[in-house]
Amino acid sequence: MTTAAPAPAGDVRRPDPLRWLWYAMGGALPARFSPWVLHDTTTRTWALRHVLRSMVQLAVPIGLVLILVPGEFWIRGMAALGGVFLGLFFSLAYMPETTENRVKRAGYRPGTATVVRDRAARERQARDSERRRAASARRAARYRARQGR
Repeated sequence: MTTAAPAPAGDVRRPDPLRWLWYAMGGALPARFSPWVLHDTTTRTWALRHVLRSMVQLAVPIGLVLILVPGEFWIRGMAALGGVFLGLFFSLAYMPETTENRVKRAGYRPGTATVVRDRAARERQARDSERRRAASARRAARYRARQGR
């Protein structure tokens, strides 16, 4: 198992649409896209990206239900909607495990995505805290200036 270090933002290469479709359906990407896989599973919008990949996976069976199952369209539509809800429920329930599996297949150690997301959240929280502290200091200075102190 290789242990690739997280690549700098400039080194991230996005896959072309056909490779992304393969990746969304569960396939592995070539090693040159490993930094992008880590970015895809750790960026701030990683949960939305996961839902999008899940919707792409659900599109095939849902399309087949809508096209091939006999009966009135509203019945097929309701069956497809139930399938989407059920599929998304399981997809969301196993979201961390699924993303960790993608990162592992890209050549990183298991747990890397969680560590990177947690570190980014701590850094974001520290920046937000500093920003709020600075804003509070500015408000206090304005208040003291109005009070003539």
